Amino acid sequence: MQANEIQRADESTRSVAEFEVAMRDVVHRDVAFWRRRAETVEQTPETLTNLIQRVSGNSVGEIDRVIGELQTMRDLLHREGERVRRDIVGYAGLSQSAMLSMKIISEGLQRWKPGPEIQGAS
Repeated sequence: MQANEIQRADESTRSVAEFEVAMRDVVHRDVAFWRRRAETVEQTPETLTNLIQRVSGNSVGEIDRVIGELQTMRDLLHREGERVRRDIVGYAGLSQSAMLSMKIISEGLQRWKPGPEIQGAS
């Protein structure tokens, strides 16, 4: 039984090695293909311009999208800032009204407060 297991392990190891060799061959062929292709492509200003446009097109689009999002956030923050400012003004007015009401009530209570009692009278 151990002999069978050893044989299977050897076959498995051989299969892995063959696969690795096949992968190296594929990679070498692809690299060679792209090198030959790069050598045959003429490097002209037009080719470089097209390459730059392709590379920068995605970046410019992404930057435009981010700028749009930032403008939307800025508008939202301005609206929220105005709302908070209005709320604060409203609360300040309520606070002033409450203080004035308390002052009026306090003055009214002062009038109802009995004066100092005279001792010994009666």
